[in-house]
Amino acid sequence: MRIPIIMTPGPTSVSENVRLKRAEKTTNPDLDINFYDFYKETTEKIGEFLKTKNQVRILSGEGILGLEAACASLTEKDDRVLVIENGIFGEGFADFVKMYGGNPFFFRGNRKCKISTEELGRFLDIDSNFKYATIVHCDTPSGMLNDIGDICGLLKSKGIMTVVDSVSAMGGEELKVDEWNIDIVIGASQKCISAPPGLTIVSISEDAFNAMKNRKTPIAAFYCNLLAWEDYYEKKWFPYTPPISDILALREAIENILKDKDMIVRHDKIASATRAAVVLGGLDIYIEDGFSNTVTVIKVPHGMNDEKILNYMKENYNVMIAGAFGYLKGKVLRIGHMGENARIDKVSYTLFALQRTLEHYGFEFKHDMTKVFLEKF
Repeated sequence: MRIPIIMTPGPTSVSENVRLKRAEKTTNPDLDINFYDFYKETTEKIGEFLKTKNQVRILSGEGILGLEAACASLTEKDDRVLVIENGIFGEGFADFVKMYGGNPFFFRGNRKCKISTEELGRFLDIDSNFKYATIVHCDTPSGMLNDIGDICGLLKSKGIMTVVDSVSAMGGEELKVDEWNIDIVIGASQKCISAPPGLTIVSISEDAFNAMKNRKTPIAAFYCNLLAWEDYYEKKWFPYTPPISDILALREAIENILKDKDMIVRHDKIASATRAAVVLGGLDIYIEDGFSNTVTVIKVPHGMNDEKILNYMKENYNVMIAGAFGYLKGKVLRIGHMGENARIDKVSYTLFALQRTLEHYGFEFKHDMTKVFLEKF
């Protein structure tokens, strides 16, 4: 099978040392006491890069598991939950809230702009009676980045706990969990962290754990029960068998991140140069502000078909980028420049392949995108 260059907004490329670590011989993670230390040390390293002293857990399941687990663990019947949305994934939180008996209330923003903290503040001045609020850090389908620090600080000042989906931002954007008063933040192995898919990372504050322990009713889940993980180390008992090979790989990827002191800066420079190349080339970026440094989302040129573009690019240049879904299906193309994909050579070749593909279908560029990208970087 011919493996394409993966420039999608996750899963991302995985470095060789991470792949090799995943192939190492393993022990029994349930019975070997040494693995409990390894798991705990790994969560502490994750906490270091998340800038938090909160408890961190690694769950066996793709990032969606963390989103559902947060809602399952916090939500009781008729709880009022504020769902802050300006994109597909933001809106999707409401499904989990309803699934576990809560009542979602929406604060809806312009889907081409980041959430306005001022408008949210005015909304909360009228009604702030919510148990917790959900917000997406980077909405991958649109490439939108929200100001999580300001938003979570505002919510916490109103006594509202916060649940943040940082799956597509964690590792590529600034994230200061403690300083920003984030109660639960969720990440995933396959995005900026550049480990194989299959793991959720979740940071849980003391306030969040207390809310779970003080529920009137038991958490209506097992696999999605975050409280079950509270005392795993003291009890030397995991709720279920950890996927040890995946955790070995994740640990190696985290070590890579901790050594990469310029990771956030590199993402910013790569993203800025990519957007400049796209715009000067004559294409349109979908959103108007709040540009993410992990994914650039481009409008499909008028009269062109996204699937034909994606297929031609893969077949002729061996590069895979992505379209979108929901209200954006058929309307946009997405380039993921996150984690191991946030490299000059990979992004410059991707822009070259995209330009040649669009030229094949008749689009006339104003400037060469690869040249602009390299000049702007």
